[in-house]
Amino acid sequence: MTHRATLKRPVDCEGTGLHCGRSVRMQLKPAAAGHGVRFVRTDCGVEIPASVEYLARLDHATRLSRDGAAIHTVEHLLAALRAMGVDDVLVALDGPEVPVLDGSSEPFVRLIQTAGLRSHDVARQHIKILEVVEVQRGDASVRVTPADDFRVSYTIAFDHPLLRRQSASYAVTAESFASAIAPARTFGFLSEVDALRRNGLALGATLDNAVVIGEHGLLNPLRFEDEFVRHKILDAIGDLSLLGHPLLGHVEAWRAGHALHAALARKLLATPQAWSLASTPRANPVLDRPSPRLVLQPS
Repeated sequence: MTHRATLKRPVDCEGTGLHCGRSVRMQLKPAAAGHGVRFVRTDCGVEIPASVEYLARLDHATRLSRDGAAIHTVEHLLAALRAMGVDDVLVALDGPEVPVLDGSSEPFVRLIQTAGLRSHDVARQHIKILEVVEVQRGDASVRVTPADDFRVSYTIAFDHPLLRRQSASYAVTAESFASAIAPARTFGFLSEVDALRRNGLALGATLDNAVVIGEHGLLNPLRFEDEFVRHKILDAIGDLSLLGHPLLGHVEAWRAGHALHAALARKLLATPQAWSLASTPRANPVLDRPSPRLVLQPS
């Protein structure tokens, strides 16, 4: 799609926040061209744009904050909106966190498909990478290099017998996201649960919304053999959507996470010679184009 797009109609869902443990109702609403993705806390009236400018806490999830109000765990929804081509939408929530649902982006893809897409008569602009930008912290790093499409390559490595190292690489399109990336769920280690909850995190985590890795095995089955690294790719797509425009570039990450994704986005914006805003070649508007259907791949 060469033009900015919004939803045809509002859609909503309700679920528990992964970290706050509270029930939250969320509605996605169509928005005008140029509106971008904006969250609004209906319980306190604060609106927060999905922008690097409003990034706050980044441990175990991505949080946006403004005027004393916050929205936690935005990355799974943002990844679905970006990959499925939704540029302009208002996300209304009556609580502090996007519902985790099943721990992946799959339910959000289904919501977008239910709503349908409507094109605006405004060309979509991309951030086209012109030179390498990289961030490194210890043995973790992430960089973006020039490319004619948006690709994410990711490697994870943990000191755990069940999760030593996984790598994956995808050219991110609506189709590849829906089938290969969106269903990948968030994951965590059973040994860390008590410490997380003492710090006010993972209060809503269950085996229904996260893959849990025990000392000797998984507590629930995988959807993909490499589901863990696919979910990290999902997180990177969501975090980098806070740049405000789709990327044309190859993101390469090694043992990274939310904080490094955010650091790359900030460094990229602070390095204007490394990118340019490029419009998709203009064509006749394609109104009411149906979004691709999600197909869950067997593990």
